[in-house]
Amino acid sequence: MRTITFATLFLGILGWSRLGAQTPASGGGFPGLDAEPRALDYARLGASRPYTWQELAGIALWASGDGAGSGRFMDRILGAAAEIEASPSLPPDPRGRGEFILGYIHNRVLKNYSERQTRVDEIFVNGRYNCVSSAVLYVILAASQGIEAGGVMTRDHAFVTLRVGKETIDVETTNPYGFDPGSRREFHDDFGRLTGFAYVPARNYRDRADISPLELISLIFSNRIAGLESRGRYGESVPLALNRAALLSLRSDPVSSPFFADPREDLTDRLLNFGVSLVRAGKEEEALRWASLAGERYPHERWKEFIYGSLNNLLVKLIRSERFTEGWTALNDRASVLSRDNFNRLNTLLADAELTHRSSRIRTLRDAEACLGAVDDAETGRVLSPARAAEMRTFILLKEGEILAAEQGWQKALGFLENAVKQYGRNSQLDNALRVFRSNRTTEIHNRFADFFNGRKYDEALRVVREGLAELPGNRQLQSDLSRVEQALRNRP
Repeated sequence: MRTITFATLFLGILGWSRLGAQTPASGGGFPGLDAEPRALDYARLGASRPYTWQELAGIALWASGDGAGSGRFMDRILGAAAEIEASPSLPPDPRGRGEFILGYIHNRVLKNYSERQTRVDEIFVNGRYNCVSSAVLYVILAASQGIEAGGVMTRDHAFVTLRVGKETIDVETTNPYGFDPGSRREFHDDFGRLTGFAYVPARNYRDRADISPLELISLIFSNRIAGLESRGRYGESVPLALNRAALLSLRSDPVSSPFFADPREDLTDRLLNFGVSLVRAGKEEEALRWASLAGERYPHERWKEFIYGSLNNLLVKLIRSERFTEGWTALNDRASVLSRDNFNRLNTLLADAELTHRSSRIRTLRDAEACLGAVDDAETGRVLSPARAAEMRTFILLKEGEILAAEQGWQKALGFLENAVKQYGRNSQLDNALRVFRSNRTTEIHNRFADFFNGRKYDEALRVVREGLAELPGNRQLQSDLSRVEQALRNRP
């Protein structure tokens, strides 16, 4: 029976665990955060004494989800117990009665094995059963005959053990011949003659854990939760987990096994999985509200990572739609529930995105200077790393240089960029930009020189080129222009 245990689903940042269908509760509403009152009532019944078999039957039907028809199905269980008690074939010894009960439920109640049919009430509707539902029914009927029975759980299976004196007997309730597996069953006719035998091999479970009848019944909740979550119905699993946690809250000797989900941890898993389903549905703000509500009622360290992941995804969405003010509000409102490292990561994510957005939209010198100051502040405040700040700063400086060139010419732009390199240091992009700016300034000077030279205004041409060389000493183009104008002057009549 493979639906006893199920994996916890939880989010990673920007990449979330696969959930199958990602459907939150219908209408986008939140499931309640209180267990049903009778969950605690049932827990109290067994807090100081063993449960009666009738009480176990009522709890099993409730755990199965039976509501209006509980009386009808309780009558069926009571009737089965009475029929067993009245049977002339019922052996007098506990071992014999235990084997008789297994044969009885397979002959009279259980019809077809179905891996996911974990509800006790459904057994009486269509005869379908799995290892949990059949084991629960068996334990109830065994208790009705005064036989002490409990459950056993493995990684993916459940069955029953009987305690008869000093002997412990396994019962595989999914098999009509599963009483004390490993022993041979002989069959005789009415005259006592041997007609055949059946043999069910014993299963050597590496790991097994004994569980109480109440813990066995709680597996009905676990299986129903697994079935709901496999269909993406995460909101509906939360009330079941609440009821299971409340039902098991007063146990004096709780089982400790990796196969038996701790009810509190299991509840946290269900609460978180519902939150994940909201995020996968694109409802990050609802997921954060859910974390606030459920996390306050059922605190756990894992809520911090959930909030971090949900807020990360919300900020990414707000960044993509350029809603930075909303992003800062969302982040600052939850600063108190984030670890310092996680807050700093999200703060950097948002600051980086906003500064990238601002720098890409620089249109004026004032825009550039404001953005440059914001980057400097972010680096000083350790919001941006030095490497990232240098990358942004270079982009802004190049934009500012282009604006200066368009508005005031290449001489002004080149002087600005040279001063920026002195202030912030060199890098390959700035060096390349300097080469381009010098080339453009050279072309600008050369074109002025050419206008005068071609107009035979050699004195003006000489002045222009000398001023240019004073600005750009050693420039080959300007040195060539100087030679040409000096030659022209020497040849002038």
